[in-house]
This record gives sequence, C-alpha cells and structure tokens, in this order.
Amino acid sequence: MKLKKAIDRIPGGLMLVPLLLGACVHTFAPGAGKYFGSFTNGLITGTVPILAVWFFCMGATIDLRATGTVLRKSGTLLVTKMIVAWIATLVAAHFIPVDGVKAGLFAGLSVLAITTSMDMTNGGLYAAVMQQYGTKEEAGAFVLMSIESGPLVSMLILGATGVAFFEPRLFVGAVLPFLVGFTLGNLDHELRELFGRCVHPLIPFFGFALGNGIDLNVIVTSGIPGVLLGFGVIVVTGIPLILADRWLAGGNGAAGLAASSTAGAAVANPAIIGEMIPRFKPLVPAATAMVATACLVTAILVPILTALWVRRRAARDALLQELMEPPASPIAGRDAHV
Repeated sequence: MKLKKAIDRIPGGLMLVPLLLGACVHTFAPGAGKYFGSFTNGLITGTVPILAVWFFCMGATIDLRATGTVLRKSGTLLVTKMIVAWIATLVAAHFIPVDGVKAGLFAGLSVLAITTSMDMTNGGLYAAVMQQYGTKEEAGAFVLMSIESGPLVSMLILGATGVAFFEPRLFVGAVLPFLVGFTLGNLDHELRELFGRCVHPLIPFFGFALGNGIDLNVIVTSGIPGVLLGFGVIVVTGIPLILADRWLAGGNGAAGLAASSTAGAAVANPAIIGEMIPRFKPLVPAATAMVATACLVTAILVPILTALWVRRRAARDALLQELMEPPASPIAGRDAHV
C-alpha cells in the first residue's frame, strides 16, 4: 500500500491526517488512553513531551553559516511576519472578547487562534515553492523560519500586546530545548544531521496527540471560521511580506507571497499556551481546529497564488523588455531588391 504517497497528496497531510485520526479516537472512544494505559496512553496524551523533542530537533537544523543573502532574505521575511502578527493581535484584542466569539458566523474565533495562525510560516511549503519559482538563495531562506517554530513567538506577541502575561521562567522553559538543539547543531554538523532527521518523523506523533484533544463536532463548527481565517492569513500577512521582499530583500515579491502561510506545527501552539495560561484552556479545541483549517487552506492556495504571481511578473517583464528594445532599422532602398 502507498499510504505515504496518499498522505503526501494532501496539503499538510503529515500533520492533518494523524490529527483527524486522533480527533476520531477522542470523539468515539474518549476513554481509550486511560483504558489501555502505558505507552498507548503516552501516545494519546503526550503532546507536550513529543513537541519538546521536536522543538529541540528543529533548533538543531538551523545553520548560522548560511550565506549573507540567505540570512538577509530569511531575516526580512521572519521579522515582517512577526510584526504583522503582532499588529493583527493588537487589533483583534480590541474587538474580540478574551474568551472568544460565542455566537454567529465567527463563533469560536479568538485572539489565540489569530495569533497562532499568523505568526508562523510553513517552512517546508515555502522551500518547495521557491525551489520551483525562485532562486537558490530564496529557497534557502527558510533557514531562520525555524525560529518561529514552537510557542515562543506567540508568547512574545501575546505578552507584548497585553493579551496574556507569562512569567520569565515560562519564556525560558519554552525556548530552552530549542536553544540547546541550536547550540549542539552548530557545534557539530553530524549532530545537526542526526537530530534533523527526526523533525519530520515526529510530526505525525504530535499531530495524533493534538487530535486527541479535539472533538469532531468542534472541527465541524469551526470549519467556516477556519477557512475565513486561512484567507485572512494570506491577505493580512501576504501583502506586507510581498512589499518587504521587494523593497527590503531585493526580490520580486514571490518569496513574500510564498511565506504567507500557516505552518502545520502552529496547530500545536494553542494547546501549549493553554497549558501555561489556564484561562486559555477552554479556547484550545476551537483554536486548534481553526489553525489546522487555516494551515490546509493556505497550503492549497499559497502555491497557486505564487505561481500566478511569478507568471504575471514574467509576462510583464517580457513586455517591458520588448518595449525598451530599439526599433529595427529600415531596409535601405538598394538592399530591398532581390
């Protein structure tokens, strides 16, 4: 059976398929973990420890010896994405109650969902798109995007906007595994390769554990707001990223558009933050479902929009080049006769 190939055909499938399986277990057999206990219960309830290992391995993959062009491009996209997510959180906090929207089309939407969907780019999707439509340096610009992985950036934004307060020790605890992995990966390239190989295999495991905290009814009721959130991520983050890529990073805007996605790993952030801030815990199921939907929507649309952008730019450049070429000199009268 070609299960892996079938999963790969689904945008973000490595995360979303196990998440849906976990949601099925939670919906139809909510006591399965306690019933089986031991390692089975560990897989079902082990979101935080699995994510801790994954976060450590992500840190190990960052190589500071990347070229200046790669770091410039990556840094521009990273900082722009963080600033836009901060502004979006600040605006949302003025209009959305702390406990989220309770009724109507946007029922279940919360500041937590908005922040965690907008502050983290799908690095794998970005690299794949730019390998096809960009330069080698642009494709390698995902090198710093791993810094967005995990809850740290979301915590910084929520804290800076006054939506939540995190004790300093919680910030240290959130980033420490990443920093240890980052340090080891840069001290020894063999360790970087060793831990780097663990990043993708761990995704289905924490996806399954996350799904075990979601009822399928929540996914159904959060579907439309999640789709709208996905469109919002592309529009709200995409426009500033395109401008930053063109005016600061020296690109043509394609890299900025390719970075306007929601990372699959962002699905884990509401649950992690909910563990730190108890008043956010009731928001976690709906926020997780919305971020997962936004991840799927952006994974489908971002490659299509980037391809259209590149083709449009190429057609415009070709037209400009044709208009700028000097007209052909007329054939002299004596040379016009055969």
